[in-house]
Amino acid sequence: MNNRISILGDGGWGTALAILLSKKDYPVTLWSAFSDYASHLQTKRINTRFLPGIKIPGCVRISDNLKEAITDKEIVVFAIPSLYLRQVLKKIKRCGYNRSISYLSVVKGIETGSLKRISEIIHEEMGNIKLAVLSGPTIAHEVAKGVPTTAVIASKDAALRKYLQDIFMAELFRVYTNSDVTGVELGGSLKNVIAIACGISDGLGFGTNTKAALLSRGLSEISRLGHAMGAKAKTFSGISGLGDLVTTCISPYSRNRFVGEQIGKGRNLKKIKSGMQMVAEGITTAKSAYCLSLKYGIDMPICKEVYYVIYKNKSPKQAVKDLMTREKKEE
Repeated sequence: MNNRISILGDGGWGTALAILLSKKDYPVTLWSAFSDYASHLQTKRINTRFLPGIKIPGCVRISDNLKEAITDKEIVVFAIPSLYLRQVLKKIKRCGYNRSISYLSVVKGIETGSLKRISEIIHEEMGNIKLAVLSGPTIAHEVAKGVPTTAVIASKDAALRKYLQDIFMAELFRVYTNSDVTGVELGGSLKNVIAIACGISDGLGFGTNTKAALLSRGLSEISRLGHAMGAKAKTFSGISGLGDLVTTCISPYSRNRFVGEQIGKGRNLKKIKSGMQMVAEGITTAKSAYCLSLKYGIDMPICKEVYYVIYKNKSPKQAVKDLMTREKKEE
């Protein structure tokens, strides 16, 4: 098939997508930033660090050469943690890149400082390229195992999102399309902050009543900010909003829920992060969400308390008390 695809990022999600696409017989290259780990992947054919127990098909090409990875491709997928994305984009610019091919971001996060969404960062660095974003309740381990999953591809370019929908759609991976890039990106990013809150609730030993409150009120916060930033309200009740929020807040595979749970149990954040192989995007997104709430004048009490717990060393129990004893209001 002519659709040669390169996935930049050897994390669990990048690897899961490589496996998914290879099963559709697309020529796939999986790029790793580290030569030693690329050799490990090539030899073992199992991503032991980020996706243990799942075999990477032999047809998936492993590379640590960025220029080689992006050359002669029809689609390039960004699957890099948001913290390192801009750094990799600058390397791509030095390598030289094709502006006429299709690009897809599966990155979730909001850049601290600039408060830019991922697609804004990519356009800022790479110019007016054909870019879409993919998001949704897509736990990498489940997708790699063939568990029925849904996702959404968003782009203002109707032809691009339809083209990518056809590429990624599979029997057990159903893809919808959406024109609301802002809403899809915000839903996929901000839900990680609410997932940390749900994890803290789990760590403190609270029950389903508390989690239901955090989910419903958390979605309200995300929707309010999204509306202020120009997103469509209905996006947040869809796959990349409510769907992704629920999955991230309850899944045992959720890195962000895990971080919150460990905080709730009294562990130090620095020690929690040092023991993790993968990046929990919600840690940095909590700061961005708090700053965005101030910038747009949006009341986001749950995100605010998560920010204070992470960055101001506030006691989780005090954060819960302050949330529960706020001034009375209508729903």
